[in-house]
Amino acid sequence: MGGEWGRTVNFNSVQFLVFFPVVVFLYALVFRKARARHGLLLLASYVFYMSWNWRYAGLILFSTSVDYLVGLRLGGEERHRVRRGYLVLSLVMNLGLLAFFKYHNFFVDSTGELLRLLGLPGELEGLRHGFLLPVGISFYTFQSLSYTIDLYRGKIPVERDFVRFALYVAFFPQLVAGPIVRAAVFLPQLRRTPKVSEDRVHSGMALMFRGLFKKVVLADLLAGLGVDAVFANPGDFSSFTLLMAIYGYSFQIYNDFSGYSDIAIGTARVLGFNIPENFNRPYLSRNVREFWTRWHISLSSWLRDYLYIPLGGSRRSPARVRFNLMATMVLGGLWHGAAVNFVLWGFWHGILLVLSRGASKAPGPASATRDLWQRVACFHLIAVSWLLFRISDFPSLLAYLSGLFRFSWGVELSGAFFLILGIAAGAHFTPKGLFDGAQERFAAAPVPAQAVVYAGLILLFSGLSFGAPAFIYFQ
Repeated sequence: MGGEWGRTVNFNSVQFLVFFPVVVFLYALVFRKARARHGLLLLASYVFYMSWNWRYAGLILFSTSVDYLVGLRLGGEERHRVRRGYLVLSLVMNLGLLAFFKYHNFFVDSTGELLRLLGLPGELEGLRHGFLLPVGISFYTFQSLSYTIDLYRGKIPVERDFVRFALYVAFFPQLVAGPIVRAAVFLPQLRRTPKVSEDRVHSGMALMFRGLFKKVVLADLLAGLGVDAVFANPGDFSSFTLLMAIYGYSFQIYNDFSGYSDIAIGTARVLGFNIPENFNRPYLSRNVREFWTRWHISLSSWLRDYLYIPLGGSRRSPARVRFNLMATMVLGGLWHGAAVNFVLWGFWHGILLVLSRGASKAPGPASATRDLWQRVACFHLIAVSWLLFRISDFPSLLAYLSGLFRFSWGVELSGAFFLILGIAAGAHFTPKGLFDGAQERFAAAPVPAQAVVYAGLILLFSGLSFGAPAFIYFQ
C-alpha cells in the first residue's frame, strides 16, 4: 500500500539530503511573509509524511481538524460540563484512532490466546484488520492531545489560525519520532518571526551531523557488527559475548533514539525554531527515577503531566502511589509497541521506580564510591531491561538469559565491534562542555574550511546510508 521506507524522506536517507536543502531554499524566499512561511512548512511536512504512504496523511488531517474545532469550542465555552464533554470527544477520537490502528490486532490476538488457554474457541482471525500501522501516530496523537488538555485546563490560549495549528501538529522535523513538543512551547514561536542567525544555523547543522553520526556510525555499526547476530542466535555464543551484545544494544538504542532527536532539534533550529532537549546522557543516572528525567524527556514528562499526576501522582497513600507508578509505566511500555514484551518492559520499569522511590528514602553517607556504584548498578538494571524491549517472545528471552547465566567464556565479536562500542561509550560519558567547545571552534573556522568539512560529511553519510536500516521507532 503506497510508499516504502526505501523511498521515504527519512533522516538517514539520501532523499532527505535533497529534500531539506530545497525546503531551506524555498523557506528563505518566503521568510518575510508569515502566511507563506507557515504554508510552505505545512506543505513540506505533509510531503515528508506522505513519502511513506500518502493515504495515511488523512489521519493527521483528521486528528488536526478534530482538535482544532474542539479548541475553538473550548475557547468560547465556560460551562464546566460542556467543556468536559469537548475534552472527552478529543480523547475518544484521538485515542480511538490510536487504539484501532496500533492496538486492535494486539488485543484480538491476546484475547484469542486467552480463550484457547481456557479451553474455549479462540479463532478470532476474522476480527483482525489489514491496515498498516501509520508511522508516527503515537507521537502526533500525544502532541495534538496535549493542546486540548492544556486548553481545557486553562494553561494556554486557543489557537484560531488553522494553518498554524496544523503546522504545530505536523511539523516535519519531529513528526514521526518526536520529541513530543507541547503547544505552549511551539505555538508561540509560530506567532512571531523565527530567530534565524548564523550561530543558530551552525549549531543546528552540528546537531544534525551529530545525530547522523550517532545513527549511521554508532547505532547501525553496533547492530551490524554483532548485536543483530547475537540476538538472532543467542545459543551460539558465550556468556561474555551475550553480555557484550547487551551493552552493544544499550548504546545502539540510545544512539538511534537520541540521534533522531538531535537531527530533529537541529533541523528545527536551522529553520529558526526551538525544540526542547530529549536525551541528556541517561546512562549516567544514579537511579531509575533520574534515568526517566534524562531518557526520552518529552515522553516521560508527557506521561507524568497527563497520566501520572491525574491519577493522583505522589499525593496519595503509599499503595496508591505504587499503583500510579506501575500503571504509568505499563501504559508507557504499551505506547512503545503493541506486544507483550513492551508491556513487560514497562512493568519492569514500574517495579524499578517503586523500588527506587523506597531506596531514595533510605539513609546512607554520600561518597564518590557510593555514587559510582549507584551509576553502575542503574546502568545494568536499564541494560537488562532492553532484553524485554528487543526480544519479543518468551522462548527467545529464556534462551538468552540461560546462555547469559552459563558463565561461559569466549570472545566471538570482532575488534571493530569493541572499537565502536568504546567510541559510543566514550562519547556518551564525555562532558557536554567538550562538544560545545569543539562546536564553537568549528564555527570560528573559515567558511571554505567549514564547507569542505560539511561536504565530506555529506558524502560519508550518503555512502553509509545506502541500505541502512530505518530508525528503530519506525521499525
